[in-house]
Amino acid sequence: MSLINPLIISIWFAILFLPFKGLKAALISFIIILLTLLLFKSLLRYKNIFKDPLHKIYNIFESNLLTPVYESIYLRYVLFAVLLVMPFFVRDYVLDVAILSCIYIILALGLNVVVGFAGLLNLGFVAFYAIGAYTYALLNTKLGIGFWSALPFSMLLTTIAGFLLAIPALRLRGDYLAIVTLGFGEIVRLILNNWDTLTKGPNGISGISTPVVFSFTFYKLTHFYYLLIFFVVITILITKRVHNSRIGRAWIAIREDEIAASTIGINTTMYKLYSFAFGAFWAGLAGSIFAAKMQFVSPESFTFMESVLILCMVILGGSGSISGVVVGAFLLVLLPELLREVQLYRMLALGAGLVILMIFRPQGILGGKSASLRI
Repeated sequence: MSLINPLIISIWFAILFLPFKGLKAALISFIIILLTLLLFKSLLRYKNIFKDPLHKIYNIFESNLLTPVYESIYLRYVLFAVLLVMPFFVRDYVLDVAILSCIYIILALGLNVVVGFAGLLNLGFVAFYAIGAYTYALLNTKLGIGFWSALPFSMLLTTIAGFLLAIPALRLRGDYLAIVTLGFGEIVRLILNNWDTLTKGPNGISGISTPVVFSFTFYKLTHFYYLLIFFVVITILITKRVHNSRIGRAWIAIREDEIAASTIGINTTMYKLYSFAFGAFWAGLAGSIFAAKMQFVSPESFTFMESVLILCMVILGGSGSISGVVVGAFLLVLLPELLREVQLYRMLALGAGLVILMIFRPQGILGGKSASLRI
C-alpha cells in the first residue's frame, strides 16, 4: 500500500507529459518521479529529528520578521509608491500585464464576496463581466454615451442581473447552485453570440471610445494603468469596509453554518441576494474598463474558462482573504507570462503547480482558519 500513492502520482505526470515528448520521454519521467517520491518517502521516517528544531526556527522567523512586515503600514505605503512610479521604468509589455492583473483583481474581489464571504459557489461569474462590457459598448457605439456617463448604467445593470439570478438560484445549494450559475453564464454567452442585430454576434463590437476626463483622453497604457490602480484601491477599500460591517458578518455566519445563522435571526435569503448583487457590481466595473481599454468586445472573451480562472484566483490566494485574492489574481496572470518562453509546457506546469498547492496548502496562499478576519 505504501507504493500506491507515489505510483499514481508518477503515472499522472507521465500521462501529462506523453502528448508533448512521446512515449520514451514519458517513461523516463515516470521512473525519475517515482524514484524521487520513494526517496522522499523513505526520508520522512527521520522527519521527527528535524521537525521540532525547524518548527522553533520558523516560529522565531514568523514572529520577528514575517508578522511585523505583513502588519507594517509603512510597507504598504512603500509598495503603493513603487506601483505609482513603475510606469517610468518598465516596458509597455509589463504595463499591459499589470493592467490585465488589475482587471482580474477587481473580478476576483467581486467573486470573493460570493464564494469567500457568503460561501456560495458561482461558476458563471463571467456573465456579469460580459454584461458590463457589452452594456458600455452598446451605449457608446449606439447612443454615443461616454465612459463616465455609461459606467453607472453598466454597474447598475450587472447589479440587477446578479440580484435577478439570485432569486431563483438561491433556492438551491451546493452543486445544484453551481450548475444553475454555470447555465446562466453559458446562456449569456450564447445570447451575445447569436443576437446579431444587437451585439453583431461573433464579430463583436469595435470602435468603442476610451475614457475622457475634461479634454484629456485616455489612450496610452500608462493612462489606463493609473486608472486601474485607482479603481483597484477603491474596490479593496469598499470591499474591506463591507466585510467588516454587519452585512459582512452576516455573510460569514451564513458561510459557516446557514441553519445556525437563520436561527439567530439572520435573513439568509436576503443576505445571499446582497452577496450576488454586490459581487456582480464589481464585475460590471471590470467589464466596462475592459471594453474601454480594448476598444473591442466579442463573446470569445467571456467563455466558461474565464469563470474557472477567476475562481482559481480566489481559491489560490485564500477564499475569504482580500489580500490573498489580490495575490492569487496577480500570480495567475503573471505566471503564464513568465512561462511564455516554454509556451508548449506553461499550462502543464501551471496546472501541476496548482494541483500541488491544493494538496499541500488547500486553504490557499494567505488563507487559513482565520481567513474571514484577514484583510
